[in-house]
Amino acid sequence: MLQRVSEPAPTLPADPGALAVALEATGYLPDEGLATAAYLALAMHRPLFLEGEAGVGKTALAQAMAQVTGRPIYRLQCYEGLEASQALYDWDFGRQLLHLRAAEAAHAHEDTDKLEASLYDRRFLLARPLLQALEDSPSVLLVDEIDRADDEFEAFLLEVLSDFTISIPELGTVRAQTPPLVVLTSNRTREVHDALKRRCLYHWLQHPDFDREVAILRRRLPQVTERLAREVARATATLRTLDLLKPPGVAEAMDWATALHTLGARHLDPDLAARTLGAVLKYREDTDRVRALAGGTLFGG
Repeated sequence: MLQRVSEPAPTLPADPGALAVALEATGYLPDEGLATAAYLALAMHRPLFLEGEAGVGKTALAQAMAQVTGRPIYRLQCYEGLEASQALYDWDFGRQLLHLRAAEAAHAHEDTDKLEASLYDRRFLLARPLLQALEDSPSVLLVDEIDRADDEFEAFLLEVLSDFTISIPELGTVRAQTPPLVVLTSNRTREVHDALKRRCLYHWLQHPDFDREVAILRRRLPQVTERLAREVARATATLRTLDLLKPPGVAEAMDWATALHTLGARHLDPDLAARTLGAVLKYREDTDRVRALAGGTLFGG
């Protein structure tokens, strides 16, 4: 069995409240429900399945949890057609071929069995995120946008998460000394199978309320005036009530506030807001709709 010796894990937060304080210190402001779900995932060694619209802070939570726990984070970005070899490991064919040619040049190929075995040495193995997370224990494994992967990959991932082991036929079995903190995210472009969800703790992330969004903007963008942060948060909330293809998330609100600040704004001027919609809206149809509705009132004009 292959195992990597690792240092003892740092002391974990004692309760959800302590975890919330630690997360806030990194600039991530969770609500009580999210802090509780994250704490339980950490304490129970259970994957945390986060679902919600894009831009509500799912990926950012995994990154903040890595900071809080002092663990390395490995990110697996899912997409249609993702295969196990791209998530687990692959063999470095180029280096294997060079090794074979070097052995032949040195006339070291008399023992063919030994030469063949040497081609599957650990140094020729390319570790992908799943294997990296198990070897570099303890760690944080972020499986981002699992809803974009195929059903077959879901089934494979469920098998890995059941015992946190990976079998490599040529080398043996890799088992995590400490199960990684696994965070799976979904934008709900399709329904993820119940079997995977049952393996996880579940939490739905929604857009923050007004006060929390202002606090996030002020914490992450201290250079932005409080007035501008409040007006951007209010305007972003208004945009979310419209029938848009992609309602803006917190990430877009931060981009918008940053763009306005970069242009010297200290409050949300309607004309400047209209000219910077590209920072908060990502579809032409949405931009056209908002500009048509603005009429001097949407942004407080």
